[in-house]
Amino acid sequence: MTLAAYDWAQIGRSLDMYGNVVLPGFLAARQCDELAALYPRESGFRSRIVMARHGFGRGEYKYFAYPLPPLLDGLRHMLYQRLAPIANRWNSQLGIGTQYPPELGAFLQQCHEAGQRRPTPLILQYGEGDYNCLHQDLYGECVFPLQAVILLSEPGRDFTGGEFVMTALSSQGQRADVVALRQGDAVVFAVNQRPAPARRGLRKVAMRHGVCRIRSGKRHTVGLIFHDAT
Repeated sequence: MTLAAYDWAQIGRSLDMYGNVVLPGFLAARQCDELAALYPRESGFRSRIVMARHGFGRGEYKYFAYPLPPLLDGLRHMLYQRLAPIANRWNSQLGIGTQYPPELGAFLQQCHEAGQRRPTPLILQYGEGDYNCLHQDLYGECVFPLQAVILLSEPGRDFTGGEFVMTALSSQGQRADVVALRQGDAVVFAVNQRPAPARRGLRKVAMRHGVCRIRSGKRHTVGLIFHDAT
């Protein structure tokens, strides 16, 4: 499905209200399988992280090296263009002076000038009993406030459990969303904080995301983070 096929006005409203939105059918099953098949390879990655060693949960992931696979590189640039206006509006509403350029290349140049030069797109692999603790993907002072995760595996066929979960914490309390995904669906969500409607104006909401315990099988996802890392 092309990005133009989605209702971006509705996507913006969902992000405003909930801090997340699902893009169904973002990738075809064939594309998902091809990306998942990259995980065992040695080349094309800059590092491998075993989550239990760092207290992140259980499972593992690999950060891609530059140049990114062409599919992911193209998606990262195209999604950024669609999300930059929402990110700029959020920053204005939160009183944050940072405004993001319309093209990803210009934003990455800002990251690199700030010492954030390592690519952050990654592929994650979970097996039975694995999970991802609630967290925020912050890698330096330059932060783009939205990111995306694409599910490469099919729930019920390849794995059970492993639901994507988000929490939102504000002055009005804390709530959690469990986001249902199928193979090829993408979820776009807030990285760190977002503005939310309040009785009087707007309030700041702190967001975290994670993955519930895998009950059986194997689960692969790709994460598209727009800022680079130190």
